[in-house]
Amino acid sequence: MNDLDQARERISAIDTEMARLFTERMTQAEIIAQYKKQNGLQVHDEATESDIIEKKRLLVDDPAMQDYYIPFIKKVMDLSKDYQNRLLQGMKIAYNGVPGAFAYIAARKAYPTAELIPYPDFESAYHACEDGLVDAVILPVENSFAGDIDNVMDLAFSGSLYINMMTDLGVTQNLLGLRGADKHSIKTVASHPNALAQCSKYIHENGFEQQQTANTAVAAKFVAESRDMTLGAIASEETARLYGLDIIERHINSTENNTTRFATFSRTRNDSIRKGRKYEHFVLMFTVPNEAGALAKTLNIIGSHGFNMSNLHSRPMKGLLWNYYFYIELEGNIKSEDGDDLLRQLGTVCDKLKLLGTY
Repeated sequence: MNDLDQARERISAIDTEMARLFTERMTQAEIIAQYKKQNGLQVHDEATESDIIEKKRLLVDDPAMQDYYIPFIKKVMDLSKDYQNRLLQGMKIAYNGVPGAFAYIAARKAYPTAELIPYPDFESAYHACEDGLVDAVILPVENSFAGDIDNVMDLAFSGSLYINMMTDLGVTQNLLGLRGADKHSIKTVASHPNALAQCSKYIHENGFEQQQTANTAVAAKFVAESRDMTLGAIASEETARLYGLDIIERHINSTENNTTRFATFSRTRNDSIRKGRKYEHFVLMFTVPNEAGALAKTLNIIGSHGFNMSNLHSRPMKGLLWNYYFYIELEGNIKSEDGDDLLRQLGTVCDKLKLLGTY
């Protein structure tokens, strides 16, 4: 047997072994898909994939071969994601609103193959997940212009669900109207209170009356069904297409930087965080005694453990005058010795402490 025949025979044997390993790899992808479904996690995780590719690149010593190995492993990972998406097609995700609402757009971005289930308000969407009617619920927690979403914060504090993922959605608001309407014919604009706040300068400059709706897509649907040329909606371009409305004026946000953060809640907390992995965050909610310096003690404990605080909100507790709970997002890995010690020390100074989730 010459060298060519030997090389071909060896490649055939390698291909046979690769087929076995490929099948085994995809079987493990099935297990991962089920875990993601239970925890409301999306299939695509760009930060994790970048880490994995960099580590796998180092498995190949020859720099020239690395140039071919990286596309190879990326293709294998793409096939794995496609397989997981196929397995998760029956996944059900709740959101507040109707098709075309920003929550719908965020849910479709995070879960492109899942079945999206609309609910009329934050509470019913949240409780649908608690009751097991859906696998996860995606809700807005903060807008870069209008601030945090109070109702969702209250649900997160009092409810039983965990945050396992954050999705940032750039929000561009537009003035929508019936076919043939223009800015001069519009007298009243309808939208969600946060969208109205985001466009307050534009609304004031044009002297529009305001009408609040449950969300931006509901406003568009209301205008489409009203047949009233004096009514306009503030909503997304996608919503205009869905409800057959004209975009009278684009990008009417009061600021260029307008992003809404959506949290995915599920019934179980994601405990798959690996030690040493970058890009990790976690969320705590807590209450402290109503006494001087109580909050400062918690912040000092956090600072002493080296976790960077990226977000802090306070909300009054219902039924308790001058008492507040706190929502805080931190950068770092809670699944570490420092994380364990942080929770232990915070437990000594907080009346209530909740690890709301990791992402």
